[in-house]
Amino acid sequence: MHSSELSPMKKEKECIGIVGAGAMGSGIAQIAAQSGHSVVLVDQNDSALQKSEDALASVANRLVAKDRWTMEFSHEVQRSITRTTDWNQLAPCTWVIEAIVEDLDVKTEVFQKLETLVDSKAILASNTSSLSLTAIAGQLSHPERFVGLHFFNPAPLMALVEVIPALQTEPSLVKRAKLQMEAWGKTPVVAKDTPGFIVNRVARPFYGEALRIVEEGLASPQTVDAAMKASGFRMGPFELMDLIGNDVNYAVTQSVFEAFYYDPRYRPSLIQKQHVDAGWLGRKSGKGYYLYETSPIETDAVETEAFGWISERIIALLINEAADAFYLNIATAADLDTAMTRGVNYPKGLLAWANERGIGPTLKVLEGLQELYGEDRYRPSILLKRMAVNQEAFQLDATNA
Repeated sequence: MHSSELSPMKKEKECIGIVGAGAMGSGIAQIAAQSGHSVVLVDQNDSALQKSEDALASVANRLVAKDRWTMEFSHEVQRSITRTTDWNQLAPCTWVIEAIVEDLDVKTEVFQKLETLVDSKAILASNTSSLSLTAIAGQLSHPERFVGLHFFNPAPLMALVEVIPALQTEPSLVKRAKLQMEAWGKTPVVAKDTPGFIVNRVARPFYGEALRIVEEGLASPQTVDAAMKASGFRMGPFELMDLIGNDVNYAVTQSVFEAFYYDPRYRPSLIQKQHVDAGWLGRKSGKGYYLYETSPIETDAVETEAFGWISERIIALLINEAADAFYLNIATAADLDTAMTRGVNYPKGLLAWANERGIGPTLKVLEGLQELYGEDRYRPSILLKRMAVNQEAFQLDATNA
């Protein structure tokens, strides 16, 4: 239906298959096409395919107008993508990346179907942001060729890609996946297959602790946002939740909370649930923690005297989460810091920030919160405790991290 003739240049590179023509799948298709591949984008919905085609045409026109793409390159990229409802057209693809709904059963069914369509040496990858890769691989005939490739939205603009091997993934595939992502101009980091991987796990306190501060009436969303922006963050947690969508952010929090067997560190907030129930989803609904229908972000009701303790509290918990992820071998120190700076635009890597602030002072904040609340939510990482005693710092270069 929306098939297009491939140019001679594009035929020289391997075919990339994408399943799912939503924003993420379309974005990944654009990345692959920009990198010189022929792309087959499959979706069961004709209207989704047409919307994807129209969206790329709009992006291409904008980039041509800004002199970032030539007209020839624009046409080349758009011609390189074959959009179809026919799954059989994925047969020649050497990589197939799934980007559909976050449902374990649905994704598993998709990959079982893909195994019957593509060559036995083709690599299958999931863009899941929260589901277990090992669980999906466990239902496949050839789990060794399956891997997670978690892109961030919007995929063409965001540099980070989390490469997540399942327990069954062939180890050499990790290096191959990293090289492929680098060839596409991305910054890959490797994460263990645990709930939230790197970014969605380590970032939880940025939202969760901000919500708790507001829940207790200690500060307004505007004040919390202003405090975090004063500390170098591009957006405050409430602005960012409104941008992501409160329904999406709440769903990820719930998923991580359940996957970690209801660890209080990841407990969702009633405030956010109420916003979701009310349909106050943020920018996409016109209202969230801020109003977007008539005016942009409101900046009144900011109590600047609260900036210090707000940012100190949230940053200490972020550092604690990053330290625990390193302690549990979720990723190297270098990859943990790269993930947070390139994936969610943090002003500094959290482990580098820990070195700068001092392990001891950070630990003191955590211990103070734990004593105040008497909750396991604020338990300090055992690694921070050890490092404080030994007066150590994180080693962050990529070779020995």
